[in-house]
Amino acid sequence: MYRPLKWFLSGFVAALVCSCAVGAQETAKPDEVKVDWAKVIQASQSTPTLQVVVNPQLLRGAKLHDGSFAALHMLGADYVRYVPWLPYPRQAVAELSAPANGKTSWDFTHIDPTFEDFMKATDGHSVIINFSTIPAWMYKTDKPVTFPDDPNQVFWHYTQGTELRDPSMKEVSDYFARLLSWYTKGGFTDEYGKRWESGHHYKIAYWEVLNEIEFEHHWTPQEYTKFYDSVTAAMRKVDPNIKFVGLALAAPSKHPEMFEYFLNPANHRKGAPLDFISYHFYASPSPDQTLDDWQYTFFDQAEGFLNTVRYVEQIRKRLSPSTKTDLDELGVILPEDGKEINHPGYVAKPEPQNYWNLDGAMYAYIYEETAKMGIDVLGESQLVGYPSQYPSVSMMNYNTAEPNPRFWVLKLLKDHFGPGDKLVETTNPNGSLSVQAFETSHGKSLLVINKRNHAEQITLPADADGASVSLVAPSTGDHAPAQETLHGRTLSLQPFEVAVLQYK
Repeated sequence: MYRPLKWFLSGFVAALVCSCAVGAQETAKPDEVKVDWAKVIQASQSTPTLQVVVNPQLLRGAKLHDGSFAALHMLGADYVRYVPWLPYPRQAVAELSAPANGKTSWDFTHIDPTFEDFMKATDGHSVIINFSTIPAWMYKTDKPVTFPDDPNQVFWHYTQGTELRDPSMKEVSDYFARLLSWYTKGGFTDEYGKRWESGHHYKIAYWEVLNEIEFEHHWTPQEYTKFYDSVTAAMRKVDPNIKFVGLALAAPSKHPEMFEYFLNPANHRKGAPLDFISYHFYASPSPDQTLDDWQYTFFDQAEGFLNTVRYVEQIRKRLSPSTKTDLDELGVILPEDGKEINHPGYVAKPEPQNYWNLDGAMYAYIYEETAKMGIDVLGESQLVGYPSQYPSVSMMNYNTAEPNPRFWVLKLLKDHFGPGDKLVETTNPNGSLSVQAFETSHGKSLLVINKRNHAEQITLPADADGASVSLVAPSTGDHAPAQETLHGRTLSLQPFEVAVLQYK
């Protein structure tokens, strides 16, 4: 129907003013996230996972045993790292005395049960085994190393000496080959020709060679590389298909020479496998800091570690680009943990409220940032800790035997993200939050992390309206991620919340 020109012009002007007002309103949202789904910045190779360190609470009948292995089974992760290590020699070392007079001391009594429970809980998934502790008698020491008869009594001084008594390294290489044979070939033949039957025929995809080598026995790059080549050659005779992880450095930023030497194929025996390297990161606040300080300290230290990762990646790509990377110990060690270890009888203060959510948020942030770098495996540390045994690294509530928020953050990431995802360009103006968009096999997703100890709000792109939200936050406690639906474009987050938005 015909309308007067005056009406048309006034309507046009009004519409133009309204349009400008809307445009002004849109550009006036300083906290709005923008996503360019057409611009892929990186194809992810990253698998989120964890490590399991052997200690008495993982023994059958212990308080944390059933809940921990049930949680591990429910998680269903790949690349799970299993580490029997030095504080409990009888649970970590299968030959505690040197062979003599036709007799050996091989004994798996205190080792097999936990290993069997671990392999059952991870059945169908790849594992990384690391018997990280070399028998003390294989080292030259001023006097024999003694240790408690009680397999559950902690002993922090087992790894003594810096020089192997057999410089050819055949003795120690044979030890590790026999360990592998025990668990994959049904047994082994000992130093005097006696056959030991285990009945084990597990599939072990990966074996990590030692742990935190700059601290345990103080290896040089040259010595460790020689050791690695000798041990892996002996173990490949048992299983030609097994792959290996090397280095496991505790302080990677302080030891670039380790990467430069180990990753150079010219420094290895011909054919030596360079499948994976690994190294670690723990945030460590100062004793006088509180949770309000930690919210900055943890992420600042994480940024420093990410710079180390970028540096190491340049070395790896230059020297051995086919080698993969496993960051297989990621977490926080609070000052109270060290007081318990260094001062027997000291009773540590409990972790403050929201600490577990902060630690989980930091892990999620490292996962997100290293996925952008093409890192292969991200291992959260560790399944079980408790007072006197690094309680602040635990992923289980050591009072209730239920998974804590650190575990549930890992579960959240594992269920929504993985290798093959595409990270797309995401612009996030809010420095208190980390936001990253992913194209996954499930569809479009957003990972949102609140790095601060206060609530936050953020405006998401219009297409996020109606998205399903899975979240781990203080309100979820030691429970599985909560499920919500986003109505509109504004996402509200609790302190240290980790949320995944799955687009409809």
